[in-house]
Amino acid sequence: MTHAEIENRIAEIAELMRAKLGGRGTTLRAVLRKARPQLPRRIRSRAKLLAEAEPFAQHPQLRLTLDAGALERAASEVEAHLKAIDLADRRKGWWLGMLGGLAFNVLLLTAVLIALLRWRGFV
Repeated sequence: MTHAEIENRIAEIAELMRAKLGGRGTTLRAVLRKARPQLPRRIRSRAKLLAEAEPFAQHPQLRLTLDAGALERAASEVEAHLKAIDLADRRKGWWLGMLGGLAFNVLLLTAVLIALLRWRGFV
């Protein structure tokens, strides 16, 4: 991977992270700040490596100091993780979790109400 492609690859990953995790911002660092809790630790560290390299990649002379091989491996790993995220499944899981919690609370309220009515002698 050439040094000129590093900047493009980082921008693609930032756009993918915006689409999949809902982060805001123009730089990868800003997007990563919002999406950080949703990423596994290993992927987060790889994305942080890319975010730290982003300002260097924009400068023509500092770009030469970057390790292109390590950045390519990190970019590939982060991109593979982000492409594996299924947004529809995440939404469905969120709704099922919400409904499960609501059902548990309704059952608990019913059990407490029946116990209270039995204790007071109404049932």
